[in-house]
Parts: sequence; C-alpha cells; structure tokens
Amino acid sequence: MSAAGPPQDAKAPSGLRPAAPGLPAQAGTGQRAVGSDDGTSSDPRAAGERGGHRPTVVLIPGLAADQRMWQAQHDELGAQWPTAVATAHQACNSITAMAQAVLAQFEGELLLCGASMGGMVALEATRLAPSRVRGLALLGTVAHPETPDMHQLRSDAIALFEQGRAEELIRANVALAFHPDHAGDLALSALYLDMVLDAGTDTLIRHNRAVMARPDARTHLRRIDCPSLVLCGEADQLTPVEHSQVIANAIPGARLELIERSGHMLTMEQPAEVNRILKGWINGFWP
Repeated sequence: MSAAGPPQDAKAPSGLRPAAPGLPAQAGTGQRAVGSDDGTSSDPRAAGERGGHRPTVVLIPGLAADQRMWQAQHDELGAQWPTAVATAHQACNSITAMAQAVLAQFEGELLLCGASMGGMVALEATRLAPSRVRGLALLGTVAHPETPDMHQLRSDAIALFEQGRAEELIRANVALAFHPDHAGDLALSALYLDMVLDAGTDTLIRHNRAVMARPDARTHLRRIDCPSLVLCGEADQLTPVEHSQVIANAIPGARLELIERSGHMLTMEQPAEVNRILKGWINGFWP
C-alpha cells in the first residue's frame, strides 16, 4: 500500500467497511512462513502424533486470511504444544460448514483459537462438539448475528468485488484494520493487503456471505464450560471492545484481556503481548 492511498475517485462508498467484522490480519515482517516451506499450516495429524494424546492448539484465521496472520503465535505456541493452522474451512460457504470442516480436519481434543471470522467458527465448533473442545480463545470477534446496516455494507462491498474492484476497495479501508500507531506502517499494511488479495475475489465474496448469514452464537455462550479467553484490541474499529465484553460476560468464568495500542489485527500488531497472554492462559490449565 502506498502512503498516498487510492485516488479520490477510487474511494469506497462513504462509511463502507467491507471487512467488518473479520477482514484478515496481517503477516509479520521478516518472519518465515508457518509450517512447511510452502507456507501451509503444519500437518494436524503429525502435530497430534508429536503431542501423543494432548489436545492440538488450532489457530483459525479470519475472513480472507491465512497462516500469515498467526505466524508469531504458531511459532511461539508450537514450541510447547502441538499447534496447527486451520485450512479446511476456507472453501466453505457458511460458518456452520466451516466449523464442521475444522472439526474434521483435526483429530481428538482441541484448543481452539479463532480471530474475527475465525472466532465465529470456533464458537460454532464448540457448539457442535463441546466434548472435543478443551479450551477456547476468541480474538476480536462477535457473537451476535449480522445487523441490517452491516448486511447492506457487505452487500455493497460484494457488488464491487464482483466488478473486479477488490484491490481498490481494500486499499481504501486498510487503515480501519489497525491502531492509529500502526496505520502508517507501510510494511505491515503491504503484508496485510497482499494476504487479502492473495485470497482472491471468490474467497472474499464467499467469506463475506458466510459472515452475513452467521448464526446467533449468543444462545449457547452460557453453556460453554471449557476454559475461555477473550481478547480484543483496545482500538478495534471493526469489532469494538463492547462485543468482546458481551462474550466474556456470558461465558462462565471467561477471562477478558484488552491489548493496548492494537486495533483489529492484534495477532500481528502486538504479537509478543498476544503470545504472552495465550501462553499464560494455556499454562494455567495445560502446562
């Protein structure tokens, strides 16, 4: 992304936030790809074998995101626990189908960590298979269904994507993903933009439609009985703090952590702090 941003006539419609909630996170500067040399996530079956019967930490990316948004967490958590990035959900058309795909991708008990749309998938997977989920971490996500205003904004975005204007629209909205302190970080913004555009138009449309039709997860929050952690960037413009507070207040015993100097992309804006919190939380019940 250039510092100048898009030309005046290429701006998104006023107020349009095509990614909210759940446009993908950005990749870390200068870090190697997660898992294998081609950047795909590590083999979950191999991870399970390495960890014996220990649960697998499953990192679920957000909308149009991939392993790059979880780079720092995969490296850090993977040094202590069997860890993998979910991929099977990417081609699915609904949040429920995505949750089913993630559950099928990994064997045995799981510790689910979902960011943005990935958090919606993690919540649905917990509803579908509560006995398999040993821990639940939700980062910058929401539990309520789509609002009429956001439904219209996404519909407008999809129309532009279908016209081949994805790059123009995403460039015009990149700053919404970050804390003001990071919005001018050209390397971070470029990595974010590359990841979103690498997903392709079809994925952007498919994921936005899945989020538009997401189930109301609030109905089962109080039935979640595994250790639960809710994280949110203090300056998240896409999924503001109040949404995380609602989730944390509804899940029995859930812990809420707000990340300073972070927007929606907390896993890469503040990777060391997110890693510290996740490791401390997991060590509390799975040392």
